[in-house]
Amino acid sequence: MSELDDFVAQTVARHNLAVTGVRNGDPTSFVEQLSTRDPLTLFPASQPSQTGWAHVSQAIRRVASVYSSSNSVEFEVVSAGLSGDLAYLVGYERAASSIKGAAPQDLGLRITQVYRREAGEWRLVHRHADPGPGGSAGVKDLRDAMRDQTDG
Repeated sequence: MSELDDFVAQTVARHNLAVTGVRNGDPTSFVEQLSTRDPLTLFPASQPSQTGWAHVSQAIRRVASVYSSSNSVEFEVVSAGLSGDLAYLVGYERAASSIKGAAPQDLGLRITQVYRREAGEWRLVHRHADPGPGGSAGVKDLRDAMRDQTDG
């Protein structure tokens, strides 16, 4: 197995578990995969952009607080690359998830993630998520829930 194949296999498995946790209200595994070193950035589908570990980890906790009852998240890899201590994954993240206790509905996102190797471990240093053209009702409901959370 090549270094890239190993990176993709391990990172996608770890990512699927972490995002499934978020979509079930538990941000722990996702926050644990974040780098604690700057630069660290987040361009989420449902909140303003964030920089730095404190702000990014809080944004992940905030979005996890509106999710529950999700099935397992599947990440479809479109592209991946690795060069030295930097790597990336581009693809689609899909699962049916409940937002604010409503019935689970399909919520798909286009994802770009950048990783940096730190002490031999791949750490997430950038995540960009968006619904793509047209989006889905799930993304609209997620954005509304996040807006309600910050307005209330």
